[in-house]
Amino acid sequence: MTKKTTSKKVNVKKAVVSKKGKKTTVSESKKPAKKTAASQNKKPAAVIKKKTSKTKKPTSMTQREKVIHEIKQNLLAQRGTLLKEAEETLNSLPAELNFPDMGDQASAETDRNFILRLRDRERMLLKKIDETIERIDNGPYGICEECGNEIGTKRLEARPVTTYCIECKTRKEEEERIAEGG
Repeated sequence: MTKKTTSKKVNVKKAVVSKKGKKTTVSESKKPAKKTAASQNKKPAAVIKKKTSKTKKPTSMTQREKVIHEIKQNLLAQRGTLLKEAEETLNSLPAELNFPDMGDQASAETDRNFILRLRDRERMLLKKIDETIERIDNGPYGICEECGNEIGTKRLEARPVTTYCIECKTRKEEEERIAEGG
């Protein structure tokens, strides 16, 4: 005989081994064989192949998209830092300032007001950061609100929360300076 083994021969051999002196019929020996490790591994491999063929290939990002992604990561980090500093400031500010010397009292109040003004500016910056992250995720980030042109990546890197291109922002600043009488 050749070395070919068919499923019938395997079943017959199992039937002979399992007999141990007992007679069994052929129908008993043709019970469905248990799945072997080799046959179990074949099916998942086919499934894996199907999954890999259906998965989308990662699209390569343009240079601008990479810059915008980096800007978003930087904004998220800056946002976390600002929130942490604001919490520390609120926890460290004394409720009331009472000093026996009037000069010390005035100096402490001035320092407190200065810190609160800084935190207020940071609060406004946090609002701009949140709006910018929202625009990056859902809206037209990097497009000038006034003229509709793309804002240059250099400007976005320098001022990530900007909504105007350099030309429009320069024109607005000149208009504001003229309006103030300067």
